[in-house]
Amino acid sequence: MATGQLFSKTTQALFYNYKQLPIQRMLDFDFLCGRETPSVAGIINPGSEGFQKLFFGQEEIAIPVHSTIEAACAAHPKADVFINFASFRSAAASSMSALKQPTVKVVAIIAEGVPESDTKQLIAYAKANNKVVIGPATVGGIQAGAFKIGDTAGTIDNIIQCKLYRPGSVGFVSKSGGMSNELYNTIARVTDGLYEGIAIGGDVFPGSTLSDHVLRFNNIPQVKMIVVLGELGGRDEYSLVEALKQGKINKPVVAWVSGTCARLFKSEVQFGHAGAKSGGEMESAQAKNQALKEAGAVVPTSYEAFESVIKETFQNLVEAGKITPVKEVTPPQIPEDLNTAIKSGKVRAPTHIISTISDDRGEEPTYAGVPMSSIVEEGLGVGDVISLLWFQTKPSSLCTRLLRCSLLSDYHFD
Repeated sequence: MATGQLFSKTTQALFYNYKQLPIQRMLDFDFLCGRETPSVAGIINPGSEGFQKLFFGQEEIAIPVHSTIEAACAAHPKADVFINFASFRSAAASSMSALKQPTVKVVAIIAEGVPESDTKQLIAYAKANNKVVIGPATVGGIQAGAFKIGDTAGTIDNIIQCKLYRPGSVGFVSKSGGMSNELYNTIARVTDGLYEGIAIGGDVFPGSTLSDHVLRFNNIPQVKMIVVLGELGGRDEYSLVEALKQGKINKPVVAWVSGTCARLFKSEVQFGHAGAKSGGEMESAQAKNQALKEAGAVVPTSYEAFESVIKETFQNLVEAGKITPVKEVTPPQIPEDLNTAIKSGKVRAPTHIISTISDDRGEEPTYAGVPMSSIVEEGLGVGDVISLLWFQTKPSSLCTRLLRCSLLSDYHFD
């Protein structure tokens, strides 16, 4: 897989299975980074076609919706990233279909619970065709100041806090998507920031491994140091150990394998991820940390010391003249959505409809002043409700019967 960069400031993606919030977050990140074109070229929603309206900065744009993967790839040949938000039931089939498209180079699978046999087939096909799979069970990845996958790095406030709107000098890869957010923040505090970050996912068989991305970072000139966060379970970290021993990586690697607390338990422990399971000694966090240290990685004594060794390694590179810290820039202000601003009390908006027959401002709706609970308790029928709405008064029993007869007559003739 080695190669180099997966993403750039012009990278565009196809988004499978429409989800409004992740797509809008991607577009807001685009605006924050100063991209000229949206990173989402098209949406694939099986059985649907048309457009979805979303915001790109202050401008409302229409993103095409396609019913099939083939149609989307044909319409957007420059979109080489496929972001798959399908459920675990259909994620494998749709991902394989995407991998078979000549224009798609990277597939990110968000779903957890994809059958391992299906994942193995995806991995084999991707390797045979020189393509990259990120996931399953991943939040995705991000290239700072350029492109992000779905919900990677969370909210815009968090992205700004982690300085992800512009590139730094650190390449980062982890298994955990949640912990990647923590490390983005740590990296922003003690270095000049992230260049690219990838969460490979917590399944037993990830589409791409820690060492795959570390070797790739080693080929990217802008990446000056590499940070790795592994976890107990499996033997993925040992491929990184071998790469270090063989001299395939010539940039500083700071690594930590979480899960050292597993030894406190008398029996085998299953942590959050499918692959995070304490097993034999070789799969323990302690054994992996020791192996990485012996291979030449910078390994702290504990997770609490992880930040300090990242800082120290970065400072050593600065003092050696290998890194010139990037200058800070001020990101643009993301316009706030009207509904959000109204809820926070920042703005007010006039009403567009005035209703004189119903009122839903209280604890329960009322029809012409009659609470909904009273209508139910008194056993009022359709005729009574229609009278309240039309005539704004409770009808007589004769009127109610007349309305019911009218309805029955209509149904009969239909």
